[in-house]
Amino acid sequence: MSDARSEILGAVRGAIAKNAGKSPDPTTEPQDASHTEARGRLANHPANLIPARGRLGEKARVDLFIREAERIDATVARVSSTAGVPREVARFLAKNNLPMTLKISPETSEETIPWTEQTLLSVEEGRANGTEKASVSRAFAGVAETGTLVMLSGPGNPTTLNFLPPTHICVVAAAEIVGDYEEVWARLRTEKNVADEEGNDGTFMPRTVNWITGPSRTADIEQTLLLGAHGPQRLHIVIIDD
Repeated sequence: MSDARSEILGAVRGAIAKNAGKSPDPTTEPQDASHTEARGRLANHPANLIPARGRLGEKARVDLFIREAERIDATVARVSSTAGVPREVARFLAKNNLPMTLKISPETSEETIPWTEQTLLSVEEGRANGTEKASVSRAFAGVAETGTLVMLSGPGNPTTLNFLPPTHICVVAAAEIVGDYEEVWARLRTEKNVADEEGNDGTFMPRTVNWITGPSRTADIEQTLLLGAHGPQRLHIVIIDD
């Protein structure tokens, strides 16, 4: 057996033996260096190297986000308020000869976006099951340096809407487009770890955070780019300025 393999298997055996039985209580039992280091990282959230290209003003951030998103085959439109979203969605569907039917997330329901004002659209709220042609969901944030959308799982935004329909339409506020990934994690920790005066958590971290950069793609076969291989073949981003 090679030295490298022996070292790896030895580390695995050691970890199994170390973690056998109950986990130590951090309030009563001594912690070794690995536990102390892990708890320190969870408490302090050290940031990695942040590229300078994302450190821009709001207008420049949005412009960079649009350029990067379009570079990786997403389409982007801007509207002045939520009232303009239904009209833009109907325009996009008509331009691509797609049915005027949508499965939307609860966070983009009629209470938020006036879908009924666009009579051409047929809108149903809920999770996707694979039969839908187009979906609408809301992004938690956008990342300017890569044109990436950040989607949180949960009842307000079912994850199936992001991946099952061949056309995914995503709404994001201009004010929620940040420069880099680290800003997203910092905001997520701040907004999803809120406690009331009695110490009860008022919110919770999502089970899944999906980072979506452009439509689904692969070039496995003869290096020929194919969109929609493992998910949506179209990604349309609607940026709300107000």
